[in-house]
Amino acid sequence: MARTSVTFDSAGIEIAAHLYVPDHPTDGATLPALVVGHPGTGVKEQTSGTYARLMADRGFVALAFDAAYQGESGGLPRGLEDPAQRVEDFKAAVSYLTTRPEVDADRIGLLGVCASGGYSLAATGDDHRVRAVATVCTAEPARQFRYGADGTQDPAVFQSLLDAAAQARTAAARGEDPGVMTMFPETAEQAGALGGQHGVEGWEYYCGPRGYHERSAKFLAWESIDRMASSDVFHAVPLIGPRPILQILGEHAVTAWMGLEAHRRATGPAEIHWIRGASHVDLYDKREYIDLAVDRLADYFTTNLNK
Repeated sequence: MARTSVTFDSAGIEIAAHLYVPDHPTDGATLPALVVGHPGTGVKEQTSGTYARLMADRGFVALAFDAAYQGESGGLPRGLEDPAQRVEDFKAAVSYLTTRPEVDADRIGLLGVCASGGYSLAATGDDHRVRAVATVCTAEPARQFRYGADGTQDPAVFQSLLDAAAQARTAAARGEDPGVMTMFPETAEQAGALGGQHGVEGWEYYCGPRGYHERSAKFLAWESIDRMASSDVFHAVPLIGPRPILQILGEHAVTAWMGLEAHRRATGPAEIHWIRGASHVDLYDKREYIDLAVDRLADYFTTNLNK
């Protein structure tokens, strides 16, 4: 398996990616391919790169990319979470794969982890080049900010974020520094006080040695908040049928309600595959859970990209 750094265009923004190509005979045969998206504020060197590498080991060309405005990809302001652009990034990645000589353009699937799970469903809904889609610990940033990771957040919290986003836009218009929204507190204990065990695990992954990467920004541009306010990437789920959907969810993931909501909207073949004992963040980096997920993903994409 070889990894190559590549770039491609997404609505005028240069996207940085790693292309994983399995060893295969050089007889002109082409391979099925996957676009792999990262969790919110993540980068391609973290979770999405792990899944891309493991799927390449199973015989798939896999493209793990940094979303626009994040990681090594271009775009300003840095740290912007723009749902429309995130969906466009997936479609642009599909376009790039169709130009690769190793890839069978008729056998392309999407694999989204966490936030990219929601975005990959939206991209699949209206891009008929995508034959199958799978998600791991499905989440959607707009829902998570509006309702909290577990779906029980007081609505006043999001209203206060919209207040802050409005003030930041006014500051920028006046030539002042609008600042950014910091995603994590200083310590794991503070993260736990704010978000329980899910908050602790997120802090350990993004801020501690468990998964830290210097290009994982751990902040959002404030205008991300009002761009997400009315976004609903699950609206496209009914358009996916008759193509299949697979969602892999952790048994103990507090975010699983979002995956269940997406599942209820499916109009074609749809499956939820539960990983026993796993939380949301466990599926980012713990191989005892990731390997189980990859086993199911490999079977699913082998079946559905070879029809």
